[in-house]
Amino acid sequence: MQSTANTETNRSAEVAPEITHSVPWRVVSATALADARLRVTFVDGTSGEVDMRAFLRSPKIEGTIFEALRDATLFAEVQIVMGAVQWPNGADLSPDSMYDAIRDTGTWILD
Repeated sequence: MQSTANTETNRSAEVAPEITHSVPWRVVSATALADARLRVTFVDGTSGEVDMRAFLRSPKIEGTIFEALRDATLFAEVQIVMGAVQWPNGADLSPDSMYDAIRDTGTWILD
């Protein structure tokens, strides 16, 4: 009886190179700061702050996915998913708008 086991090694890394971001507005790091703020850095080295204080205090977010971010513990769980800032509950921020504001003024203030 002939063996059907595949004896080749996995060579997928040779076929599909690692994806690198080619647009400057992709986020590479985000750190939660005190009082509903983030420190972010983009693929081109631009960095600055995202100020979400007024946004998270606003009644307009009640009943939305962003309301949960009022909890400092959840807010601190910020992560980068495919170059965008995201939280475990699915809330995310627009990286291109964030980049434009931070490049121009150093801070993106959401209101």
